[in-house]
Amino acid sequence: MGFVSEFKKFAMKGNVIDLAIGVVIGGAFSKIINSLIEDVLTPMILQPALKAAHLTNLQDLTLLGSVKYGMFLSAVINFVIVAFALFIVIKGINAAKKKEAAAAPAGPTQEQLLTEIRDLLKK
Repeated sequence: MGFVSEFKKFAMKGNVIDLAIGVVIGGAFSKIINSLIEDVLTPMILQPALKAAHLTNLQDLTLLGSVKYGMFLSAVINFVIVAFALFIVIKGINAAKKKEAAAAPAGPTQEQLLTEIRDLLKK
């Protein structure tokens, strides 16, 4: 019973649940971003290179016959767009935290509270 209850206590902590939710949302976000990159942006960006090489498929874009630099360019574009999207998300979260911190009223300091308690005790 001790092991099971300890595991239940661990699994139900807020941090574990938050992490699980983050992983699920991250997986869904990853699919959206990958589709945006692979199906929309990469073909738009690499289309001029494909036309210049007289090719129709990204996998056919090679150098010296065997170096598939088209796939490498696709991976680089994928990374840059994902990094930029995460940067925008983190920037938004940080801005929201700053607004929240600025909106919270500053309470009295510990020294002020102790001084008030001391003054009340003197009376």
